[in-house]
Amino acid sequence: MMRIVAVTAFLAPAILAAQSTPPTLGANRSGRLSERARQDREIVYFLQQPETHAFDLYHDYTESRPGVDNYLNVVRGGSAVSNPSAYILDTGEKLTVETLRGARITEAKLDIGEPVTAQSEVVVIRYPAVKQGQSVRLRISETYTDPGRYGLNGDELVWDRAFGRPANAMVLPQGWYLTNCSIPATVSTQPDGRIRLDFINQRNDNVEVLVTARRR
Repeated sequence: MMRIVAVTAFLAPAILAAQSTPPTLGANRSGRLSERARQDREIVYFLQQPETHAFDLYHDYTESRPGVDNYLNVVRGGSAVSNPSAYILDTGEKLTVETLRGARITEAKLDIGEPVTAQSEVVVIRYPAVKQGQSVRLRISETYTDPGRYGLNGDELVWDRAFGRPANAMVLPQGWYLTNCSIPATVSTQPDGRIRLDFINQRNDNVEVLVTARRR
């Protein structure tokens, strides 16, 4: 009992000192004022009929770091990408796009933010290096097939996939109406009758989104 009391008495001053240390003003400035805070990324998903497990998307991205000349879009495990394309929104200039897998990513000396494996896949968009004091706004389009996260469950459309961008939108396929959504969304109707859901992810991580729909 005496030993426990002695250790507690020894640790208490250190703990109290840590608790009384004033916070650093503007701590982690770069992380907290990153692209998520500025909301410079937007992505829109256009769901194809659920039997295909496929969806088209485009996402807009602004790059303002001097010297940066490429954008890397890492393909999520379990998904397959096709028809990637990109252009500069300011000028309409079409950009060079290629898809690299496994060892080719390592050979290109690309940092994809995670260990490269034989299954790794990344879409690389190249553009002229950004100059000091300038920026470039990109629009990137792709088609994904993801049978593990989008498809039919009986006669019900099911989307069970995470969103990582700050601003996300989803357009249901023609002929379907919304029945459930696991997180708050703004729901609207497109001119052609399709249902659109707009999401704002204010967190610094992914949000798991479960959406269901039925045929009209």
